[in-house]
Amino acid sequence: MTTAPQDAFSGVKPVEERHKLDEVALARWLAANVEGFEGPLQMFQFKGGQSNPTYQLVTPKQKYVLRKKPGGKLLPSAHAVDREFRVISALHPTGFPVARAYALCEDDSIVGAMFYVMEMVEGRIIWDGLIPDVTPEHRRAIYEHKIATLAKLHTTDYAAIGLSDYGKPGNYFARQIDRWTKQYKLSETETVDEMNQLMDWLPKTIPPGERTSIVHGDYRLDNMVLHAGEPRVIAVLDWELSTLGDPLADFTYYLMNWVLPRDARSSLNGVELKPLGIPERDEVVALYCSHTGREGIPALDWYFAYNAFRLACILQGIAGRVRDGTAASAHALEMIKRIRPLAAGAFGFAKAAGL
Repeated sequence: MTTAPQDAFSGVKPVEERHKLDEVALARWLAANVEGFEGPLQMFQFKGGQSNPTYQLVTPKQKYVLRKKPGGKLLPSAHAVDREFRVISALHPTGFPVARAYALCEDDSIVGAMFYVMEMVEGRIIWDGLIPDVTPEHRRAIYEHKIATLAKLHTTDYAAIGLSDYGKPGNYFARQIDRWTKQYKLSETETVDEMNQLMDWLPKTIPPGERTSIVHGDYRLDNMVLHAGEPRVIAVLDWELSTLGDPLADFTYYLMNWVLPRDARSSLNGVELKPLGIPERDEVVALYCSHTGREGIPALDWYFAYNAFRLACILQGIAGRVRDGTAASAHALEMIKRIRPLAAGAFGFAKAAGL
């Protein structure tokens, strides 16, 4: 029997043996570097998080979250927790909903790898895009606030908050396709013909008119904390793929929830949305455009092909880490089974876009 994502990924568990840290060294470092920290310290591991092992730190007065690089062989540019720390540190003073970052440790001798510590934001993390157990009005308001929050990120003046060098401006899609192609090839475990064709077609057909903003890179429902009672986002999580890039990459990735097969996490495809209060795909596009001053978004099929290709590359990276013994979640093997269907889906969107 498959465990529901809400149960499988939510909450904490005792720290797995292979992910245990030196609690004495860590507590000493926290006392010296985290303002207001007072032990004794208890440590748990979050169930989610395939990529960067994530821990809950509990003290009598406060809870914290620790994100660290995994151990073992890593792909180039992956697991950049120092970048996560930098972007949330820059965004927090603007009022954008992120956790407060306390400290970054670049000394591998403390827990064996780089890590950072942030506040634990208490609220709801929901893994099901249908958002059960709320009214249609509440559900609609959550979706509208998610879209407005993403638009707020994309309209934040990144240079004004010290992030002008957080990524290279321009040619974002070309660089991303190249990055994910290289990562895919490094992790490749079997030949998938559709992926090879997409690697050739995507860089030749990038839509014109790129803009530059902060992009989150993995903006979806289960990467945010919702207020316990109100329909609003209080913290966006998991910034490891963030950079400066084209905001349409971010937005159309979020829009994939409306087109991916129903077995994909948070998928809304094939669901009658209106009675649930969930906006239709065209409404989501219109809401985002109204917040960002756009007239519309042409070439959606190209963006969907790109995003499905990118997702397949990310999952292939996890497959490579399972092969190498460094993947951080028991659910990683289940995710690997989605690579071929995603590649086929990406190829279908590419066909619709003119491949």
